[in-house]
Formats: sequence, C-alpha cells, structure tokens
Amino acid sequence: MNQPRIMIAGTSSNVGKTTITMGLLAAIGKRQVVQGYKVGPDYIDPSYHTYITKRNCRNLDGYLMDDITIKTLFVKHMHQADIGIIEGVMGLYDGVGTDKDIGSSASIAKTLSCPVVLVVDGSGVSTSVAAIVKGFADFDKDVDIQGIILNKVNTKRHYELLKTAIEQYTHVTCYGYLPKNNIEKIQSRHLGLIPSIEMKNLDEKTEQLRNEVEKTIDVEGIINLANKHQQTINIPKQPDIPQVDTVHIGVAYDEGFHFYYKDNLELLESMGATLHYFSPIRDTHLPEQLDLLYFGGGFPEVFAKALERNVAIKEEILKRLDQGIPYFAECGGLMYLNKELIDLEGNKYEMVGWFDGQCRMTKRLQRFGYKTLTLKEDTLLGPKGTEVNIHEFHHSEAVAINAKKVYDLKKERDGQIVNEYECGYCKGNGVAGYPHIHFYSNLQIPVNLLKAAMQISRDGS
Repeated sequence: MNQPRIMIAGTSSNVGKTTITMGLLAAIGKRQVVQGYKVGPDYIDPSYHTYITKRNCRNLDGYLMDDITIKTLFVKHMHQADIGIIEGVMGLYDGVGTDKDIGSSASIAKTLSCPVVLVVDGSGVSTSVAAIVKGFADFDKDVDIQGIILNKVNTKRHYELLKTAIEQYTHVTCYGYLPKNNIEKIQSRHLGLIPSIEMKNLDEKTEQLRNEVEKTIDVEGIINLANKHQQTINIPKQPDIPQVDTVHIGVAYDEGFHFYYKDNLELLESMGATLHYFSPIRDTHLPEQLDLLYFGGGFPEVFAKALERNVAIKEEILKRLDQGIPYFAECGGLMYLNKELIDLEGNKYEMVGWFDGQCRMTKRLQRFGYKTLTLKEDTLLGPKGTEVNIHEFHHSEAVAINAKKVYDLKKERDGQIVNEYECGYCKGNGVAGYPHIHFYSNLQIPVNLLKAAMQISRDGS
C-alpha cells in the first residue's frame, strides 16, 4: 500500500516550520484528507495539527521508538487519509549529541523514505542562501531534500532572487515563501507555544494562515511532490498486543493536564482498559469503579489557583491513594500530587498532598532531553532493572519529598554518560516522576501497569 507523504523540516528551531506546517495542513485539508505527524517528544505542536485536521496527530521518534515501530505507527494512522504531513523537530539533522541518525528529523525521513521540504530563513541573505541549501542537501545523500520554502522574505522580488540562486546552484526546487510579519504569531511561554486547548479565535488564526499560504506557496506542487515520491512501506508481521482483563483507568484531562501521547491512551484501550476522563480543575468527584489513576503532564502551574480551590476532588484523590489505588504520574502529575506548588513569585498553592514536599517553578530549564530510565526497585511499571528510553522537559524542581526514588536516569552523548541522577518517587501502589514515557519504547511497561492495577484491585487493597 502506498501512502503519499512529505516532511516539513527546518534548518534550525524557530525558522518557521510549525507556522508553515499548520498553514499547509489547513490548505491541503481543503483538498484532501490529511494526517499530521510530529517528529520528537512534543505535545503542543501536535495539538494544533489535531485541531486543524480533525485527526489525532501522532508522534514519530527515533530515540523512543525503533524503525519498525515508526513504520507501523505511520502506516496504521494513514488509514483513510490521502496524504501524511510530517513536521520535523529542531534542525533537520539535530539528534542525540552529534549523531544525525538518532532522534533527528533526518532519521525519520530516511526510515519512511520521505521527501523533505526544507524551511529556510530568507531574511538578510541573497545568493548565499544557495550555499545553505547545498550544504543541507549534500550533508547526507540518503536524505531526500526535494523542496524549499523560504520564510521571512522581504518582497516577491526578493523571493525571486533567492529562488533563482537556489535553483541555479542546487538540484532543489523552491515551492514558495511567506513574507515577513504578515501573520499574527501564536503566543509562547516556557514550554513552547501556548497549547491549542487554551487558544482563543483559533479558527480565525488558522484561516488567516491558510490564506497566506495559498497566496505565496505552491500547495498543489507540494501535493504532487508527495504523490510522485511515494513508496510502499514494508513492515514485518508484528506480535499481537497482549490482553488483560478489563481495567478502569481514571485519566486526568483538562487545560492543566493534557500532555498524553494519543498512542499511549489507545494502546491501553487495545489491551483491554476502559478510560474515564476527569478534570482536576472542574470535577468534584472521580469517576466510579476505578482501578488506576493516570496523571499526565501539562501546565498545573498556570492553573494553580483553580486546582487549589477544587478541594473536593483533591480530598477524594488523596482518600483513594490512601486506600491503595494504583497510580502513575508524569511531570505535571508529580507537581499536582505534591503538598505545595510554588510559582516564580513565591506564591504557594496547596495541591493534593500525597507526597509531603514541594514543586517549585524555576526560570531556568531544569532537565531537558533524552535519557535512559532504569527501575532501581520493583514498581507497578515493572521489576527492578526494567529499562525504557524517556524524555524530560520541565521548568520546576521537586524539593523536600520524603519518598523513595526509584528511577535511575542516565543521559548519554556520543557514547559518553554526561549526566546521571535519581528521580521517580514511589509511595503506596504507584510512582510519580518528571520523565515522560512513550509506551511503545517498552511495550512491557503498559502490560505491567495494567496487570498491577488488576491485581491490586482484585486483592481489594
């Protein structure tokens, strides 16, 4: 089966690939059914893809997943779609350390035999832009750079100059441009763009972006490029997904907690779990008959006042944890389960209080990047020694938490361990920590999670 696909990558971060990808999703979506993908461990950009296409965007990650998993997930989610648009991450060749083939957009493009349209900053440059493009095109001959979109271009005449230089000195075709300052920027904060769930007038912003893209970018040409270079993706037969008896999982989900990989949630369902969503901001009670609580990441610090005011659900969560319900919490979930959350101004907000400690916001990024997580003790995620590749990204630190640390984290760069530390707090029948886990990194983890919940529930603990 052929699936037309194309990657929108960039020469660096902040070059405009997210803006251009969003505009293309909207423009192509008027013509065809589009499936969005995002390279890397991102939750916010995929939320915009999902909003625009009305299909859940999926993450493809060369560090968190092996090649077979990447191919399998890509093909699976192309069902009933006409074209796949993959947004890259950072610069095209930026990966783990200096390795261009681990965790990079380029590695995904090669795994999926996907043509690349490279977004290049056209400001303050003329013929030299051809050297930039040639450098990227020649750096790895196995990466199929077929097109260029120029961003931040002064005028149409300026674009024609850049286009002529690129097509004269390289084999790469220009597919248009976006002018400087024509588009209202989507606001950002410490973790990137403000999530789509918080954005007002997003329909109007999307329509404006689509109109701008239609004016100066060859949308039909990009569709034709994807169709011209499509190749069949051959996937070996995969083992069956393990099944467990029905487990009911309460998933915290609202403006404060929405950093979940959709593939994680669907994987739990495919294994036999029933998911029940609840809002720690608005709901006063948990769903009934739960066997497990799952607290994902998000922005609890932004909604700290509302979370503090919702005393009823905090008390109920604390009661259920005291009674022994299993739980798994990532990043923002850890912050919520602590006694206090302290913002940058020093204001303190009372959270659930399961852990007797604080999570304090910091101006500087505390942990960032890919790590290997090893369990130091048996937990509901698995036995001691279980390993999984993870990602961290947070502007807070946990302090004075009186609980066992059960995660051993190692960060490697170019074959050398550059950082090693402990995290992951274990209390009762669960664990909470800053790392984000993609279940496809180690399929035994969701199996262990559900089996532990099922066993504890049956034991009546």
